[in-house]
Amino acid sequence: MSVSNPRQTFITPVIPFAGTILGGLLPGEMVLIQGSVPSGADRFQVDFTCGSSVKPRADVAFHFNPRLSKSPCVVCNTLEKERWGREEILYQMPFSAGAAFELIILVLKDKFKVAVNGAHLLEFTHRLELENVDTLCISGKVNVEAVGILPSAGAVSPSASLSSQDSATNPIKSFSGDLSVPFRGELLKGLKVGLSITVKGKTNKDADRFSVNLRASDSSDIALHLNPRLKKGVFVRNSFHSECWGPEETKLDSFPFRAGEYFEMIILCDSQLFKVAVNGVHLLDYKHRAQDLSLVTQLEVQGDVTLLGVKIL
Repeated sequence: MSVSNPRQTFITPVIPFAGTILGGLLPGEMVLIQGSVPSGADRFQVDFTCGSSVKPRADVAFHFNPRLSKSPCVVCNTLEKERWGREEILYQMPFSAGAAFELIILVLKDKFKVAVNGAHLLEFTHRLELENVDTLCISGKVNVEAVGILPSAGAVSPSASLSSQDSATNPIKSFSGDLSVPFRGELLKGLKVGLSITVKGKTNKDADRFSVNLRASDSSDIALHLNPRLKKGVFVRNSFHSECWGPEETKLDSFPFRAGEYFEMIILCDSQLFKVAVNGVHLLDYKHRAQDLSLVTQLEVQGDVTLLGVKIL
């Protein structure tokens, strides 16, 4: 499956939000929500509903409700014919007030599986028919940057570890918190096909440009140079080999970066090219110019940006 090709997206939705899921939810699909929890927030909720009726209230197939105050917990439930069912409570809190998050909900035939920031959190067995779910609702104290509904074929999840046993076969290397820029992180065993790199950050208020580079540690070579130039609205892509820059690539349908705003960039290494998505939307492809990807062993971030998190999977 490929996060770079979501079948439906909602960018910076106004909360409370209710959006129609085109074609409903299908087993194997994933719903990716990128956002942050405001300082002082006590709770928010994500609901998968059967319609959008207010009176009578639409059935809720899956109610996901993190409660951050008092005894922090995540409450899951179902609403049917305006009556709540039995609560399933997890006394664990993966969300932090004032911090960004990535929430992934994997849809299976018999249940939902939930991961937060790359780690499996919980499972919720279906109580209502999945085929009746056609609306996604988000409410409470939460900021949402992007929502993507990812098809069940053709993509790689940015947080593929949705079960505890996944980590043994798909090791994740994560960096989080206040990461100083310029930043360099190691790619374990070098770059390889199928590797996914997620960079979360916020451009500075007066940002001019920043860059994300995939480079060799034993030379000055750069296999992929991603260089958004905010004041010009140009996203430059290039490679540096044998002490020389190659031809720049700049053509794009849209420029997704704004000064002072949060972003999430995902780089997927495919067999012939890199696929790059920003805020859940596929942005560009860049054909490989490096001969040996295994020599590319470092991720570098520099420029006018505050780095919030990096994940290499």
